[in-house]
Amino acid sequence: MENSTQKISVLEKVGFSLGDSAANFIFQTIMLLQLSFYTNTFGISATAIAVLFLVGRLVGAVADPIMGVIADRTNTRWGKFRPWILWTAIPFGIFGFLAFYTPDLGENGKVVWAFATYILLMLVYSANNIPYSALSGVITGDQKQRNSLFSYRFIFVVFATIAIQGFAVPMVNHFGKGDSAKGYMITMGIFSLLAVLFFVATFSWTKERVKPNPEQKQSLKQDISDLLNNGPWVIMFLVFVMMFIFLAIRNGLLLFFFQYNLDIPSMAALLNSMNHGTFGLLEKVGMAGANADPAGSIFGITNILGQLASILGIVVSNLLVSRMGKRNVFIGGLLLATLFAVLFYVVPPTGIILVLVLQILFNFSWGITMPVPWAMMADVADYSDWKYNRRSTAMVFAGIVIGLKVGLAIGGAIGSMLLKWSGYVAPPAKVSWIAQTPEAIAGIRLSTSIYPAFAIVFVIVILLFYKINKSMEIKMQDELAERRKAYNAQ
Repeated sequence: MENSTQKISVLEKVGFSLGDSAANFIFQTIMLLQLSFYTNTFGISATAIAVLFLVGRLVGAVADPIMGVIADRTNTRWGKFRPWILWTAIPFGIFGFLAFYTPDLGENGKVVWAFATYILLMLVYSANNIPYSALSGVITGDQKQRNSLFSYRFIFVVFATIAIQGFAVPMVNHFGKGDSAKGYMITMGIFSLLAVLFFVATFSWTKERVKPNPEQKQSLKQDISDLLNNGPWVIMFLVFVMMFIFLAIRNGLLLFFFQYNLDIPSMAALLNSMNHGTFGLLEKVGMAGANADPAGSIFGITNILGQLASILGIVVSNLLVSRMGKRNVFIGGLLLATLFAVLFYVVPPTGIILVLVLQILFNFSWGITMPVPWAMMADVADYSDWKYNRRSTAMVFAGIVIGLKVGLAIGGAIGSMLLKWSGYVAPPAKVSWIAQTPEAIAGIRLSTSIYPAFAIVFVIVILLFYKINKSMEIKMQDELAERRKAYNAQ
């Protein structure tokens, strides 16, 4: 059977997964810290940041389908998609570093630098991430192997997320020693170098196995027509838009929540208690003690524990998907995650432990959802192949990743403007915290709980119309396997 020849080794699953870890060294930093970096370290206005996020991410969204067309038409001895991961590895690392570098420029010069580096990063991200995403659809056509591949992938994503959410802020504080610009430069230099090395590993350790029909004629017009007439693709496009609006708003303001909604002395007291319990380990790594930033340290610890919980969620997800199907598991995980996110609104300033518990529960629930939409994307590519007898894997993935970029653009702009409308005032240079008005604090609390939840409610509603269920997945897998055997035998 064809599918039996498409079983993939643990090494290949790890190699593929390292590619997403690499991307997330930059992606997670953008999601989590770039708003804070531009506002508090680089010193540009919230309005300029909102325009930058909107324009930069929309430029990336326009580049995605172009890259999809190019990748589908690439033919090398290494395949269609793997070469692009290798070719873009070093540029990705360079622009990831430069986007968090602070040159000595005037106000206008800083805005120009931010726009140039951010837009170039988005373009390189498209050139790297579209082929990487498409690679997941051609490594194997076996549904069980594909589900396993995505579980590995997102466990490695969590490790990268732990590195960013747990250690990035303490690393900035440690390397900067009061100079956050220097701290960001060194921290992003480390993460960018790791990203380059991981991309090379992905190229070296993976193989493309699912091939299009050799008689398929390339037609951009037909590719677009297939997408627009592919109902599951349209639904997944909207899903990605709304999911990443949610993530861009919530994650972009989460550090502000810790800094301004939670009580600093309560966080410092908890850190001291935890430091004693770990025999001074937290103080040794700069997360406790007189010179530590209580909000940044609690933020990091909470995210580390939350991301560890998400690994458990990913493992549970793979077990649930095999029994209930992808869509049902996706909806269930989203419902739970939204509930725990909304509960952040009622956390009192001294409720540090409650925040920790809610973030663990949120991340466990979100972990259940993490592999699912990406595996559904591969199913959507199969659906196009099955229904129209034409396979344009990169175009299918590019079209849906456009939804991700559009969601990030809209969500990033909304998050920045919510911060401005709440009355938030950025601290002066080299000052990490100043008092905010009650209105600003309330706005931050709403922006990390109630406001982004509306996007997930929309996702759950439209998923009810997604028609690729478990039985259809098996039907497509078997029929496509028979077709490929026929044309491979020619």
